[in-house]
Amino acid sequence: MASLLVVGGAGYIGSHFVLYALEKGKQVVVLDDLSSGSESALVGGTFYQGDMADRSLLKKIFSEHSIEAVLHFAAHIEVGESVSNPFKYYNNNVSKTLVLLDEMVKAQVEYFVFSSTAAVFGEPHYVPMDINHPKEPLCPYGMSKLMVEYILKDFSQAHGLLYTSLRYYNAASADPNGRIGFHEPSTHLIPNVLKVASGRKPYIEIYGTDYDTSDGTCLRDYIHVMDLASAHLLALEHMTKTRSSALYNLGNGRGISVKEIIDSVKRITGKELEVKEGPRRPGDPARLIADPSVANEVLGWTPTYSLDKIIEHAYAWEVNHKWE
Repeated sequence: MASLLVVGGAGYIGSHFVLYALEKGKQVVVLDDLSSGSESALVGGTFYQGDMADRSLLKKIFSEHSIEAVLHFAAHIEVGESVSNPFKYYNNNVSKTLVLLDEMVKAQVEYFVFSSTAAVFGEPHYVPMDINHPKEPLCPYGMSKLMVEYILKDFSQAHGLLYTSLRYYNAASADPNGRIGFHEPSTHLIPNVLKVASGRKPYIEIYGTDYDTSDGTCLRDYIHVMDLASAHLLALEHMTKTRSSALYNLGNGRGISVKEIIDSVKRITGKELEVKEGPRRPGDPARLIADPSVANEVLGWTPTYSLDKIIEHAYAWEVNHKWE
């Protein structure tokens, strides 16, 4: 039986995809250098610890397994760090991905699923943002993802590589059954609000309350990590069936404010939270909201988890996980 090679499969989103794929009966091989992932997040599959640009290791994996497709979750993702350390981001997210693609072509692996990001768009010209929205990244992280999208197009033309780019909005939550969840450190809003609810953090800070939104705080589009996982498998199945490349936005299509998240956490956990208000952070748009209609129509993909379920599953992980 052919296997899926999941690069970065021990990270937050990658590990949830591995869990989902195994539950769907797929054979999974994971490659991760564990720089930010954790082997404890892997519920199964064959694991190789190493760098995605290690050509000898890639040759070994491709020779020892019948790899049908590669799914790439191994990017560095912190916007602020990408501004202060662009080399780290272009080296890992672009240069190392090039090596991976080169070895894929040599091994005659045809299918590639890429974790892209809404950061390729930059400041919204309009919301919700469709797949054709202008692409003007504001940081090296977003630019590195956009560069790979262009690289994939060129590899497709030159080598017949078939690819799907999935532009995430805000991935959130944890496995509904509590087996795996988000990792530390996390800079994302929901895990940090839940740390306050559980007592691991004294307060949550809101960065900017003077935006042109209903309550003055930023609007973001949150998507359950297991809904993201299902989209990857649907995208792969559609790509292999139609033998065509594609781009999709993955989000709920609804903007939720920072204050709404905090209020939801208070209601669901029954905890009072200390909230402090601070100034805006540079580069934070007022609204980032997906238009996921192409994924809805072409893949038949519809997010199944509500905001309440996103928070419930994340809080269960927060309070039941043994944090080091």
